[in-house]
Amino acid sequence: MTVFFNAPTFAQSQTAMNMKAYSDYKKADAELNVVYQKILKSYVRETAFIKKFRNAQRLWIQLRDAELAAKYPNTGTYGSVAPMCESIYLETLTRDRIKFLKVWVTGIEEGEVCLGSVRMKS
Repeated sequence: MTVFFNAPTFAQSQTAMNMKAYSDYKKADAELNVVYQKILKSYVRETAFIKKFRNAQRLWIQLRDAELAAKYPNTGTYGSVAPMCESIYLETLTRDRIKFLKVWVTGIEEGEVCLGSVRMKS
């Protein structure tokens, strides 16, 4: 007796997969911008922090782009999957950045002596 499982099958074109990966990256980028704006709003009176934070974010964007270029240095040689792979990598880097920045939104537990510019949780 043969048993067949009803596993989902996905017959998508590469174009559709590229578009989906790009859409997922853009969602992560939008989420990053929300977190970034929350930090700016929450720390609006801390001008030295804001100036340095904005600079750090600009530099992170440059690093993100440089990491992407290092991962896929030979543009045009990766075939039709390249846009999907690049978008997946950008989404991963962006989600890592979101996680990193959220500490300025959520704060750090009391007792941490190396808070720096991050506030303690209320």
